[in-house]
Amino acid sequence: MLQPDTLQFLIQLKENNNKAWFDTQKDRYDLFRKDYHQLADALAKEMVQYDPTLEGLTTKDTTFRIYRDVRFSKNKTPYKTQLGIVLQAGGKKSPLCAYYLHIEPGKSHAGGGLWMPESEVLNKARKELHYFYDEFTKIVEDPVFKNTFGTLEVIPGQKLSRPPKGYDKNDPAIEYLKLKSLIASSFISDKMLTSDNLIPSAIDVFRVLQPLTEFINRGILSDENGGI
Repeated sequence: MLQPDTLQFLIQLKENNNKAWFDTQKDRYDLFRKDYHQLADALAKEMVQYDPTLEGLTTKDTTFRIYRDVRFSKNKTPYKTQLGIVLQAGGKKSPLCAYYLHIEPGKSHAGGGLWMPESEVLNKARKELHYFYDEFTKIVEDPVFKNTFGTLEVIPGQKLSRPPKGYDKNDPAIEYLKLKSLIASSFISDKMLTSDNLIPSAIDVFRVLQPLTEFINRGILSDENGGI
C-alpha cells in the first residue's frame, strides 16, 4: 500500500509544478520517494514467485526519477505528477514485455505488455501473433482476461490504418497486427492504492496478463527461423 500523503503529494505537485514549491517540500519528497521505492520492491519480491525471469531486479530497475526531461518537450513543467513501477526481465530498458503499475490520482491502473517497441522487436511479436493466432486468441478471449482487461488497448496514434508490410488485409489477426503496442490495463481506485490489498490486487492483474507476456516474449526471443 501507499501512504495517503504520497497521493496527496502528487495532487499538490500537479497544482504546484515548479521548483520553488518543490524546494519547500524536500522532507515530504524524501518520504514520498521512500514509500514509492518500498512499494516497487515489495511488488517485485512478490511477483518473482510467479515469474522467475524477474529475479534480481533492483529498485533502480523498476522505478523512475521524478524529474522530467524537458529538452525536446513543449511542456516545460519540471516534475512528473505520476509514478510508474515496471517489472521487466532484464530491467526497464529491456525490449521484453513488462508488468506495469501506473499511479496517478484518478487515473491509476495495473497491466502491461509490449509498449512502443523498436521496429525489430515489434516485427518479431507480429510474427508470433500471425503464426500462432489460435493460441493468442485463447489468451485474449479467456473469460478471466476479458473480465480483467476487456481487450487490448488501442492507443491514439498507435494503430496503423493499413496492414503492416508483409501481411494480408484478410489475415484473421489483422486488427491486432496493426497495433504498435500490445498492452492491456485494469483501473485501480485511489482507495485501493492506500489499501493493504494493493499488492495482492496488482499481482492478481499481473498473473492474468502473464500468459500474454510469455506469448509475446517467446516471439521476441526467437531467432529468424522461429527457434529460441
